[in-house]
Amino acid sequence: MSTWLKSAAQVVFLIAFSWLMNLIMEICHLNIPGSIVGIVVLFVLLQTKVVKLEWIDLGAKWLLAEMLLFFIPSAVGIVQYKDLMLASGLRILVVVVVSILVVMAATGLMAENLAKAKETNAS
Repeated sequence: MSTWLKSAAQVVFLIAFSWLMNLIMEICHLNIPGSIVGIVVLFVLLQTKVVKLEWIDLGAKWLLAEMLLFFIPSAVGIVQYKDLMLASGLRILVVVVVSILVVMAATGLMAENLAKAKETNAS
């Protein structure tokens, strides 16, 4: 099977899996987004080898590579909230910048701690 066709099939699988999780959350009347539950369930399925990484690898890589395109509609949607941006834009910007810095710092510290733990275990 060609790489392009395999990637397309894997993307379709991931979308169908997401829809299924959304449907399950709707049927169960739970206030948790189906996409979040889907990520957790897919992680568990990957860890238990029920779903093999090869089954979703190419599709997931393509989706990650094109992720920026998925944010364009929300970025363009901000145009509709001109009054909100004029009134609270600076506060929103501060929250976004601070949250980005916190996530970057937490990720860096976690990666550093994991690297140290790996070095300690290897020695």
